[in-house]
Amino acid sequence: MSDLVQAVDALVTRVHPLPPPEVRARLRKADDLTQEDVARALGITRVAFNRWEVGAAKPRPRHLAAYAHFLRRLAAKHPDAAGGHDFTKVS
Repeated sequence: MSDLVQAVDALVTRVHPLPPPEVRARLRKADDLTQEDVARALGITRVAFNRWEVGAAKPRPRHLAAYAHFLRRLAAKHPDAAGGHDFTKVS
């Protein structure tokens, strides 16, 4: 397979670690957490967290890993709130 075809395949099959914004908020709320609660745990401001949650900004890599882990844990705890979202789905 050519390098170009492999590059295209990698692009198409990439995994997105975060669910859609509406699922992010639903998961947080299902656990009765405020944006402030989560922001404090992640060491960021509530405003920054809000931007992540609504999809207006993307977390930096070290925060992305922690936020994705948080959401996966909430999805396991509250599967109905995850709305069937598969965290390993192609974006």
